[in-house]
Amino acid sequence: MFNSTELGCKTRFALYIPSQAEKESVPVIYWLSGLTCTEANFSQKAGAQKYAAIHGILLVIPDTSPRGLNIPGEDDSYDFGTSAGFYVDAICEPWKKNYRMYSYITKELSTLINKEFPTLPSKQSIMGHRYKK
Repeated sequence: MFNSTELGCKTRFALYIPSQAEKESVPVIYWLSGLTCTEANFSQKAGAQKYAAIHGILLVIPDTSPRGLNIPGEDDSYDFGTSAGFYVDAICEPWKKNYRMYSYITKELSTLINKEFPTLPSKQSIMGHRYKK
């Protein structure tokens, strides 16, 4: 659990640290999951740790949105609000105070990861998937 200033709430992310990080700094991949997912979906189902271990890559898998904010309407639909932060910074009320996923990922979380873990800041990527109905 991580207390995010950008999101104004506690949030979660999954992390895979390869054994190479015990000896040297390693590249990072930020995995962004799609609608209805949490940080657990990719980390528990994809099997990416095997390949990250082989190639010495640290995986960061953030949740898809802030949770538990009790904003009216945030849980009314699967494709808006909880589980659907779309990795952008909202600009309209009442969302703009907490739904700041772009800033959370690109500023706050990346700063935390680079500070706390042996990473190569010049070798970082973002990838993911989206939900398609």
